Amino acid sequence: MKKLALHWQILLGMVFGVVFALIFTNFDWGSQFITDWIKPFGSIFINALKLIAVPLILASLIKGVSDLKDISSLSKMGLRTILTYITTTVIAVSIGLAIVNIFQPGKSIDQDTREELIESYGGDAELRQKDAEKQKEAGPLQALEDLVPDNIFGAASNNGNMLQVIFFAIFFGIGMILIPEKQAQPVKDFFDALNEVILKMIDLIMLFAPYGVFALLAALVVEAPSADLFMALLFYAFCVVLGLILMIGAYTLIVWLFTKKTPGFFINGISPAQLLALSTSSSAATLPVTMERVEEHLGVDRQVSSFVLPIGATINMDGTSLYQAVAAVFIAQAFGMDLDFATQLGIIVTATLASIGSAAVPGAGMVMLVIVLGQAGIPEAGLALIFAVDRPLDMVRTSVNVTGDAAVSMMVAKSQDKLHDPKVKNWDDNYPSKK
Repeated sequence: MKKLALHWQILLGMVFGVVFALIFTNFDWGSQFITDWIKPFGSIFINALKLIAVPLILASLIKGVSDLKDISSLSKMGLRTILTYITTTVIAVSIGLAIVNIFQPGKSIDQDTREELIESYGGDAELRQKDAEKQKEAGPLQALEDLVPDNIFGAASNNGNMLQVIFFAIFFGIGMILIPEKQAQPVKDFFDALNEVILKMIDLIMLFAPYGVFALLAALVVEAPSADLFMALLFYAFCVVLGLILMIGAYTLIVWLFTKKTPGFFINGISPAQLLALSTSSSAATLPVTMERVEEHLGVDRQVSSFVLPIGATINMDGTSLYQAVAAVFIAQAFGMDLDFATQLGIIVTATLASIGSAAVPGAGMVMLVIVLGQAGIPEAGLALIFAVDRPLDMVRTSVNVTGDAAVSMMVAKSQDKLHDPKVKNWDDNYPSKK
């Protein structure tokens, strides 16, 4: 296993996890055994990644901002980053709408299947509707108000408050820029060293990655809904996955055009992060690995990656936006509704804005989908139609989210002349026996 590249190790772990679960589910005690004795190792792996997410953002973002030396460089990079993220999100939503209008998967669902799905998942749909109602009731400036924490330690204690942590880190870094360099240097040295320690911790956690994804996939198989419901939604899932594949193709094309880096170089560099996102369904949990791959294997300068990637993990949800567009029109088709051009244009705008506020955790896209449905006048109860296949699709769209973050970081780095040749580091580079 040690001789294989990391992405092959992770891929083998995923395959073995699925095969292991399929074999053990043939025994009466098999599913319970996987839940009790295998699944916890997957949870430990995700928790280890989440454990270092906040320290990583604080250390890397403060270091990245303070390295810029002046405020104008920061504002220029920030504007380019946000505009690029918005552009790729609009492209993703447009691809989703094009596919769902061409294939029209919702018209393949009959009345009996529709009633069965709503009966099975109606309770879950109601919970998501309540969460969405809370967000709708908030004032127009609620998102801006939530951006500024009243206690950084409280914000850092919850991975759902990533934007607040990012705000503090950027604010702190700006403060370091504005004081004399001699006074800022001790603080900068501390965060530089902390960043190196966190990156080494990532290397150590990734040694466990193949076994962690083995446990995650095994648990997913035994907890999946019935195969009959999956078959009814296979066409819908095909449309989502096709759109996501096309979006990855768009990323590789954009990277090639802007940076002259080949598609093979880009995919090989980011593939371990893609596979990890596939397993965890969380951009935030995958962030440490994304940063390591982008810096060491794609050659993005740390000044850029430490700024662009944490922001991308919270506001760039291209895969989620594409899925929301397909799901909204699919549900409308299932209920016999024809959406006009203006309504679908509204879906593009709403899905783009909703993706910015979507948390980088599993299932958050489903909550934001309720808002998209409400804007388009589509019955929110139709959410129950897609719950059966939401988890596997969540895995794929998270992988696309991560790919988009990496692609944008390369484009921003190229525009700043901070895209270099990759310099790969191993977990034991500084171990005495290697000297």
